[in-house]
Amino acid sequence: MAEELKKLTSRVQGVKGGKGIEGLNYEDLCIQLDIELPGGYKPPKYEMFNGTGDPKVDLRTYCDKLVGVGKDERIRMKLFMRSLTGDALSWYISQNSNRWVSWVSMASDFMDRFRFNTENAPEVFYIQNLKKNPTETFSEYATRWRSEAAKVRPTLEEEQMNKFFVRAQDPQYYERLMVIENHKFSDIIKLGERIEEGIKSGMVTNFEALQATNKTFQ
Repeated sequence: MAEELKKLTSRVQGVKGGKGIEGLNYEDLCIQLDIELPGGYKPPKYEMFNGTGDPKVDLRTYCDKLVGVGKDERIRMKLFMRSLTGDALSWYISQNSNRWVSWVSMASDFMDRFRFNTENAPEVFYIQNLKKNPTETFSEYATRWRSEAAKVRPTLEEEQMNKFFVRAQDPQYYERLMVIENHKFSDIIKLGERIEEGIKSGMVTNFEALQATNKTFQ
């Protein structure tokens, strides 16, 4: 009788101690509670997903990293949180992981939450009109342009991307870059940098400066 009373008292104290604090037990916080990682297994360094970008690309990159354990979907689910940061991690933590009965159920919720990143992807018209800022070097501009072009859906082929990039240029660049638009993007950048140097040295006509001069004398 004394032993039973002791157990009952312990339970009551536990309830009082946890009053107003729900879901903070280890069992509540841990996903795939009964799964332990294989002995000696060291999780790889993941490409961290912060809530921006294509969520499917993140899922594929993540799964590709799980060499040796990726076929066990329970381990796949258990480690997934380690690949998230920022808004994506906040979203994950706010979910009830108990309803994720499989990898597909968790991945589907993840896709549903961040799918808008691809649905709001820029269109071709946008990148065709994405101009170089006055404070940017040509290389910086090309890198920024390429990053935006990579978000276009459906994905552009390399040749298409090059043509759209050349068509986005001002006249002094366009007329010189169009002859190599079928080359590698890196070749286009190199020639663009040479044109930029030529404009600075006065060897290449700066059409914007010329137009400004003409307006002054009109």
